[in-house]
Amino acid sequence: MEMKRNKSFSFSRIALFAVGISMLTACGSQGGTMGDDQFAVQEVQSTSSEQAKRYPATIRGLQDIEIRPQVSGFIVKLCVDEGATVHKGQALFQIDPTQYKAAFDQAAAGVESAKANLKTLTETEANKRMLHEQKIISDFEYQTAVNNLLTAKASLAQAEASYTAAKQNLGFCTVTSPSDGVIGTFPYRIGALVSPSVAEPLTTVSQIGDMYVYFSLTEKELLALTKAGGTLKEQLEKMPAVQLELADGSMYSEKGKVDAVSGVIDQTTGSVSMRAIFPNKSNVLRSGGMANVVFPYTMENVLLVPQSATVEIQDKKFVYVLQPDSTVKYTEIQISNLNDGKSYIVLGGLKSGDKIAVEGVTRLNDGMKITPITPAQKEAKYRQALKDQKEGNLATAFN
Repeated sequence: MEMKRNKSFSFSRIALFAVGISMLTACGSQGGTMGDDQFAVQEVQSTSSEQAKRYPATIRGLQDIEIRPQVSGFIVKLCVDEGATVHKGQALFQIDPTQYKAAFDQAAAGVESAKANLKTLTETEANKRMLHEQKIISDFEYQTAVNNLLTAKASLAQAEASYTAAKQNLGFCTVTSPSDGVIGTFPYRIGALVSPSVAEPLTTVSQIGDMYVYFSLTEKELLALTKAGGTLKEQLEKMPAVQLELADGSMYSEKGKVDAVSGVIDQTTGSVSMRAIFPNKSNVLRSGGMANVVFPYTMENVLLVPQSATVEIQDKKFVYVLQPDSTVKYTEIQISNLNDGKSYIVLGGLKSGDKIAVEGVTRLNDGMKITPITPAQKEAKYRQALKDQKEGNLATAFN
């Protein structure tokens, strides 16, 4: 009978110990007050806050070059694929060269014919000059030989010009890239008839070694950044580095630099167009993409409160402000729409030096009397309770 009673007592102690652990864990995980009237209180003081503002932006290559044919004809070959990285001078398309090769051969023959005619008339003029000097032929006959020679020289020049044009047109049958870059899409394929007047370009080559990112600031925001004065170049150099938030919400690994500001304010929107340049060594950025430029700035003399210290009711924020008689007052605060995910910037409702409850606020009520302690004291008490619980001092673990 005695053994049964002892066994029952042991089970009771174990159960009580388990309940105690559960209560302690719950209090610790929820930032509670461990069953007493002690609440962590923190003084609100003016400080500076690093913030960032996002601006919708468009990504462009340093150059987006439209590739258009300079001669008419059927496309007979695609030399690269869409999205390929190409180099300056690399062949992109081949247009049927048959008619242009024939024109080139004809022009080449015309040059040879003109050269032969020139050679004949040059010798004729020399012979006529000798006879004219000996008074064997008239002035008119010699002058005719001179004029024929001049005509032959002009004919050769004309033939050479035609040859140059024919050679150029034949070269245009191979459409090449004007710069290093990445190829866009192909609206025309093999067999398509193209000409210099086609509505769409054959493709686009984008230079993406570095990328331009275009965004806009309001006139007021721009003035805040440039009010220090100096030349535009000096103002741009003083602007902080900016970051890029990609379409999937991730931050681009490289930072950019604002390098140009429009000199004209848009009268419709009151905004100023700006341009930042970002390195693109890994080709992550693509021309035409959308992103957000993240512009950092520092706010001075602001009040910050932990988000965990606030209570939200109907989209309004409230905190519990400690009063001189150790009661707490339920106080509405106005906050900025900017936050870092941990703290709110207080615009109204608090002043520097006010003390607010920072933990266990869901257990407080307006006018409730508390025993204020610092967050450090609260943490020390919690650690002591854990130590007492670990050592089996249940009598003190929950005091």
